[in-house]
Amino acid sequence: MLPLHSKNNNMKKLGICFCVSITFLLVTSCDLMKDVTYSVTPDPLELKGDNLEFSVSVKIPEKGLSKKVRAEITPSLGSTSLGTWEVQGEKVTGNGTSISFQSGGVATFDMKVPYAPEMEAADLMISGKVFKGKKEKSKEAIPATKIADATIITPLLVNRAFKTITIPDNFKREVKKVMEAKINFERGKFVIRPNELKDMDVVELVNWVKKNQKNPNIIINSIEIKGYASPDGEESRNSTLSEDRANVGKKAMLDVFKKAKISVLSNPSNYSTSQFGEDFEGFKKQLAATKSIDDNYKALFIRAVEMQGTADQKEQMLKDLGKSYEKLEKEVFPAIRRSVIVLNYTEIGLSDEELSARAVSNPSSLTVEELLYTAENLMTNVNDKVALYSTGTQTYATDSRVHNNSGVALFLNSKFSAASAAFEKANQLSVNFATLNNLAASAMINGDRAGARKFTTQAKKASSDENSAVAYNTAILDLLDGNYPDALKGFTSESFNKALAEVLSGKLELAKSTLKKITANALTHYLSAIIAARSGESVDAVVNHLKNAFAMSPELKVKASKDREFLKFMQNTTFTSAVN
Repeated sequence: MLPLHSKNNNMKKLGICFCVSITFLLVTSCDLMKDVTYSVTPDPLELKGDNLEFSVSVKIPEKGLSKKVRAEITPSLGSTSLGTWEVQGEKVTGNGTSISFQSGGVATFDMKVPYAPEMEAADLMISGKVFKGKKEKSKEAIPATKIADATIITPLLVNRAFKTITIPDNFKREVKKVMEAKINFERGKFVIRPNELKDMDVVELVNWVKKNQKNPNIIINSIEIKGYASPDGEESRNSTLSEDRANVGKKAMLDVFKKAKISVLSNPSNYSTSQFGEDFEGFKKQLAATKSIDDNYKALFIRAVEMQGTADQKEQMLKDLGKSYEKLEKEVFPAIRRSVIVLNYTEIGLSDEELSARAVSNPSSLTVEELLYTAENLMTNVNDKVALYSTGTQTYATDSRVHNNSGVALFLNSKFSAASAAFEKANQLSVNFATLNNLAASAMINGDRAGARKFTTQAKKASSDENSAVAYNTAILDLLDGNYPDALKGFTSESFNKALAEVLSGKLELAKSTLKKITANALTHYLSAIIAARSGESVDAVVNHLKNAFAMSPELKVKASKDREFLKFMQNTTFTSAVN
């Protein structure tokens, strides 16, 4: 049983002997059960979670219940019967609560009743039967009597709309890129053979620069020449050799660009050189890629170049491996005796205006990052977002982000079935906190609170840091479940739901402060009226808030007219005039 809130116990006194009429509550000739009082906590009843939880104390005074009498008390709320409570005299054998004749006593019944809408404006009623022995005393039956008001349903004011999560793009307007070409050298030399500068990779690099040197979307930043030597010679010699290869590579490329009339790379200050000596990593990579050498020999070659000793000793060990050494000298070492020309440039992408235009004229031409960026940052109309994402889900069918964000756009466009399908597809492609959170939103919109709870729980586990949207959505469920302390923790930013959770937690001043920080609407004014009523403010203060609410949403008059939050004002003409 969850803890019950109790502010005012409503004591109902009922003389049970009704021989003439219910106007005369105490008739001396009827003394089987008399002067019974009822206390209900809370009164009026309150919704918490999906249930009404309350306690009823049936107090019987001394000599109020005859020793051989048993009473069956039947509570009801609207058309819903709530079972039977039994109290019995001390000489009755049965399952009821036994009451002493001389001292009297109290029978307490704790109730947990599933809420139904008809209970909002219903009264908690009792009626019942009185028995002496096995014989029912019909003349002393307990008449239908109200013992409490029902029901405060303020938790149902919660805004159930879950927050959805879009997955961000990795769009970069400026992307740093490189192009590479290679100049190979003979063993132990750093002289460039003429044909090396005619190789396809060098020619393509030169032609690309010539084509793009005046392209406003290409910025050529620098060129780096890296010199390498193979690891089969003397280490100190290889270090100098790699430096020489870098320097001649620089000179050669300066000459090539000058002859091609490429001014952008004619300044030597745009060049840098670096030497890497023996390229052991390059050797291992090239060796691994060579299919003509047996794997066993590959391992021996690596051991040979790693060994300590002179260059002659290393070379002799390699030569001792026979024909495989010939393949090594022919297929591996030549590829790593080189200068690598690295061209560093920046590619500038489409402007926002160009992206927006492309999204309309040719959306499938956008890269996935451009599409995600455009949809979320440049599209202000949700229908345009839906249309762009529709293309994206076809063009980039295996990208979870596109399906997820498409689902968000559909969700915001109230196309909930299509949104759910998009979220499911996204989650199939990549399970993450965003897709799980959005599946929770779909479950909630379909009234599946258990499903929503399952997905928010999974989303929290899938996120390395607590996500504010997941926390907010979880807090909605906590509030609906009657778990107000946890709901307060989840509503971290100012919102109507946070103010509501503060009201339900009894933090009325905090709720007032929260409401002042958010945009006013009909429900914020209505909640302010509830706060005023709970704070003991005047009927005028309550009605002023209600009038503001009615001005924005006239249908709230009907709700206010039967809302048990305003029970003490319901006979006040100022209140009744406002709600009618």
